Amino acid sequence: MMRCIVIDDEPLARECITNYIDQIDMLTCVGTGTSALDIPRILAKSDVDLLFLDVQMPLMNGLEYLKSNPNAPMTILTTAFPNYAIDGFNLNVLDYLLKPISFNRFFTAITKARHQYQLINNGIAPLKEEESGCFFIKCDGKYEKINHHDILFVQAMQNYVIIQTVKRKYVTLLFLKNVQEKLSQDAFIRVHKSYIVAIDKIEGVAQHELQIGAHKIPLSRNYRKEVVPKIIGDNLWDKKDI
Repeated sequence: MMRCIVIDDEPLARECITNYIDQIDMLTCVGTGTSALDIPRILAKSDVDLLFLDVQMPLMNGLEYLKSNPNAPMTILTTAFPNYAIDGFNLNVLDYLLKPISFNRFFTAITKARHQYQLINNGIAPLKEEESGCFFIKCDGKYEKINHHDILFVQAMQNYVIIQTVKRKYVTLLFLKNVQEKLSQDAFIRVHKSYIVAIDKIEGVAQHELQIGAHKIPLSRNYRKEVVPKIIGDNLWDKKDI
C-alpha cells in the first residue's frame, strides 16, 4: 500500500485526486494541504510514499519546495501549465500531470509510481534522472519527450544535434558531447566524431559503416577498434566454431 498526500490550493483539484486515489486499492491518502508549507507537518505525522504536488501555490510553490527538500517523497507534479515540465523533470519528479487530469492518465502515472516503489522497497536504488528512461528537449518551439529506448542514433550538426528515433527526427540546440554524457555507456556508443548510436539497434557492421534500419552510419577508423568488439562481442559465428 502506497501512502499518498495531496497538496493543492484548489479545492476541486484536491478532491479530484483524492477521489482517484480512493478508486485504486494500492493507494491510500494520509493527508492533504493547500500549500507546500503543509508538507513538513504531514510528513512529521505520517510515513509518506507518494506526493501529489501542485506547482503554482501561494507563499511557496511546488518547485521551490522540491529544491528546498532533496529528500522529498516520490513526487508527481500536477498543474495546468505545461511550461513547468522541464523544470519538474530536472528535479527528478516521477511524472507530470496536466489539469484537467483524466483517470486514465492518472492511472498511468500510478503504474510508474508502483514500479518505482517496488524497486525502492526491494532494496534497489531509484533510477537517476539520466537513467530514468526519458528526457525532454526543446524542438520547434515546444518541449518534446524522448524515450531512450526509441533512439536510433544522434548526429552532430555544428551547434545542433539530430536525434533520430524509431518514430521521427528531432533537431535541437545541443552539443554532441553533452548528449553523450547523459546517455548510458552500456546502451550507446560513439562511432564517429559526429555520431552516437544505440548498440541494440545496429543491424550490420561493414568496414566503414553501420546499418541501422534504412540508415547508413559512418564508422570512423579511430573508433572501429573499440566499437566492433562491443557490438559483436562473443556472438560471432564462423568456421572455427563449427
